[in-house]
Amino acid sequence: MTTCLSRKYTRLGSSKQMAEQIAFSGILSNKQQFNPDFYNWNRIKVRYCDGASFTGDMEAVNPATKLHFRGARIFAALMEDLLAKGMKNAQNAIISGCSAGGLTSILHCDRFRALLPAGAKVKCLSDAGYFINAKDVSGEQHIEQYFSQIVTTHGSARNLPQSCTSRLSPGLCFFPQYLVSQITTPIFFVNAAYDSWQIKNILAPGVADPHGNWHSCKLDISNCSPNQLGLMQGFRTEFLRALTVLGNSPINGMFIDSCYAHCQTEMQETWFRSDSPQLAHTTIAKAVADWFYERRPFHHIDCPYPCNPSCPIPIIDPQDHPGKNMTTKGTSDASARKPSFPKLSNKEQWIELLCIEHGISGLLLTLVTLVIL
Repeated sequence: MTTCLSRKYTRLGSSKQMAEQIAFSGILSNKQQFNPDFYNWNRIKVRYCDGASFTGDMEAVNPATKLHFRGARIFAALMEDLLAKGMKNAQNAIISGCSAGGLTSILHCDRFRALLPAGAKVKCLSDAGYFINAKDVSGEQHIEQYFSQIVTTHGSARNLPQSCTSRLSPGLCFFPQYLVSQITTPIFFVNAAYDSWQIKNILAPGVADPHGNWHSCKLDISNCSPNQLGLMQGFRTEFLRALTVLGNSPINGMFIDSCYAHCQTEMQETWFRSDSPQLAHTTIAKAVADWFYERRPFHHIDCPYPCNPSCPIPIIDPQDHPGKNMTTKGTSDASARKPSFPKLSNKEQWIELLCIEHGISGLLLTLVTLVIL
């Protein structure tokens, strides 16, 4: 609850604190040279502030804190509004998101598909949303306890896939590895095997590192000791094991690189640029588009770090916030060049959506819905 209160007056807990405009880059760009396969789609970026990937549904409101946990109601209202505005006529649609939004696109994948016409091509894209249930460096299952608290606090159980909650405790059903095999809608996973948020918050959270031995390593992977790198390689092994439940179905796809990154589809430099990360000589943008338009399947997992020279080197904001990470090529000092993004047009504005939800998850918060009407 303390975490909820700390977010109450920030952009992570209230739309009143969110910027009125934001550049649409990467998969959201409307410039063909930056986003060749989706630039002419209708693009909707949904503000996220409920803290539980749009699953919360608690009727009670704490009279002292005035905290609401009703993300599922926001999702339902959002879908109703978009369908009325023309989404019900979509011929092609993708629900996508990054981090907590990536988890949203997993948890709501089949639900989103059911809202649209049977003849429409509807698929899901999860970017950095495949959070795994793994032990931290102290040997504790911290993330499992944390996700269980989220589900309990938000009353999320009724909005998690029943195919999972009928078999397992609701807290476990917040982890994709326990439910993705039951998703029937085609889904594509973009994820770093050394996801920087997961390294910082699942493998080596502060509670498991009271003396801060991991601080420098978490800021820059090149600072990691051989022992720390060994533990990170072990985490990659656990991550890849958690992916095996997906099998090799051609309707699904994956781009699992060995970069130290978190969220890659909404940043131009990692989505589609001459120096973007590649697997099998293919950028993320090309892999996703080939999969969506069924030009060819894409199922590729990178070799272990540091084998991929196309990975950008992270520059971490001093506040070490997951949403603040920037990347560049060739240098990690403060003088490194900043990524260049397309300029914001007057039409590219975020949807206004009043949010009063305040969650306890510490994820990067975004959900993106792309539709052609």
